[in-house]
Amino acid sequence: MIRAGLIWNQHSHRNRGAGRAPLPEDVLDIVPEEPSHLAAGLRRLAGEGVELVVIDGGDGTVREVLTRLPEAFEGRWPRLAVLPNGKTNALALDIETPLGTTLEEILAACQAGKPTKRRQCLEVMRAGQSEPERRGFLFGVGAFVRATKLAQKNHGRGFIDDAAVGVTMAGGLVRTVLGGAGDRWRRGEMARLAIGATSEERRWFMVMASTFKRFPLGLKPYGEPREGLKVLSVEAPPRRLLRALPRIIRGEDTAWLEASGYHRHDADSFDISFEGDFVLDGEPYKGGDLTVRQGPSLEFVIP
Repeated sequence: MIRAGLIWNQHSHRNRGAGRAPLPEDVLDIVPEEPSHLAAGLRRLAGEGVELVVIDGGDGTVREVLTRLPEAFEGRWPRLAVLPNGKTNALALDIETPLGTTLEEILAACQAGKPTKRRQCLEVMRAGQSEPERRGFLFGVGAFVRATKLAQKNHGRGFIDDAAVGVTMAGGLVRTVLGGAGDRWRRGEMARLAIGATSEERRWFMVMASTFKRFPLGLKPYGEPREGLKVLSVEAPPRRLLRALPRIIRGEDTAWLEASGYHRHDADSFDISFEGDFVLDGEPYKGGDLTVRQGPSLEFVIP
């Protein structure tokens, strides 16, 4: 029997006030109140020989665990699983772990030897640092940051998961289309973006990168689903947006999109320098001189 450890975020949306069923006696658990507790708890799991780490929470909880896990486990990655109980659960959607999945279902799947899924995370490196500052799956700059803040307001109004994505996209589209030349949505973020041999400093309406294959509502911002780090960059102000957006989200690839300032890339890494904020898996952080790179391949147990 594989040794399992559970990280339970009691503040995640579906866990608040819900209480928790008794755990199997061979499952270790940690209930972190703050980041230092999470790091110490992960070291405890590693010291106890845990081979499967089950993350009970949303995308933010996953981000915090992945950021700290390799140090606690001395460079090795245990198998992982997700119990999708946050306001956003994009990773669970991508690896096809249904809402409502239980710990018992994860343990049974592991015991039965059911096929696992692999997904690479991405790593955010800050200039001068030798180790990643953050690990996650969805990075964004410019309108992506403003849309995330709008999504957080929508969460407060009761919209979660696919509903929050739809409402946020609609609100962002209206704001961008109706905004004047000086509108902050249309104005974009001044940044130097270097992908491969191409480096350009200009205003970008949005830069977003991800290692996901599947997205909420069936969106295909990077084209057809595939492995690896993918980048979508949109020049500011966005041109022909009403015509371009439906084609972008359906994954279409036409010559006029590129000519109009909508660019898709596959890359192992890219560099971006800017003064504003970036968002990683729903949380804003201060920008600067950053490298975003493809991270390790992680193995997820699914029910």
